[in-house]
Amino acid sequence: MNISEPAPGVHFVEGPASNWLIVRDASGFILIDGGYPADRDLVLQSIRGLGLDPADAKAMLITHGHVDHTGCAAYLSRTYGTPILCSPEELAHVRGEEKHQVTIGQVLARAWRPRVFRWLLHVIKAKALQAEPAAQAKGWSEDQLRSLPGYPEAILLPGHTPGNIALLLPGANAIAVGDSFVSGHPISPKPGPQMLHTMYHWDPAGALASARHLQGIQANVILPGHGPALHMSLAQAIAALQP
Repeated sequence: MNISEPAPGVHFVEGPASNWLIVRDASGFILIDGGYPADRDLVLQSIRGLGLDPADAKAMLITHGHVDHTGCAAYLSRTYGTPILCSPEELAHVRGEEKHQVTIGQVLARAWRPRVFRWLLHVIKAKALQAEPAAQAKGWSEDQLRSLPGYPEAILLPGHTPGNIALLLPGANAIAVGDSFVSGHPISPKPGPQMLHTMYHWDPAGALASARHLQGIQANVILPGHGPALHMSLAQAIAALQP
């Protein structure tokens, strides 16, 4: 786990295989995404390491409902009463009522590749197969989001999943893009802005089209769900994306 502060009040945590954020201001803090189920103790440690109490989180915001981003949501909801919030379009996925993720068949067909095989082993060790849905999650409203620390603004970007979003943090000139695009991934040999492998997307063409819609958004700190933070404009990052 590596924790940095790429923008004021925005703490970026690079976990073992996926990232999460802690956004704080004078009104408190929120968590954006939360790793795999096995990352729960790391999530709690990262919060406490900033001198914060996990019980005080104003909310946990979910960029999309995959298990490498929702891993501690059910625990936080059950243990501390943390509000778990996502886009209304993603709510059924986060609650476990729908499933929009890579299948075992898709992975096994590629498991002969060393990077995919190593990633598969990590997924199993990270307890992805035992993930608990966030049954108490709710869909957010724009007013509700803007009342939270960091004043996040949701941008709907369907494609990775039906209700996938990015969260703009306007005061910090930063954006959490989740898996809309990333800056690295265990099965990718290259660094830098890139789309995830098509097997991870519900609609690969739609995911790329949605990512390109970010080009006009003003932010120069990009915080992806996988890989390191990017210090560049969204226009520069989007220009580097390939199908």
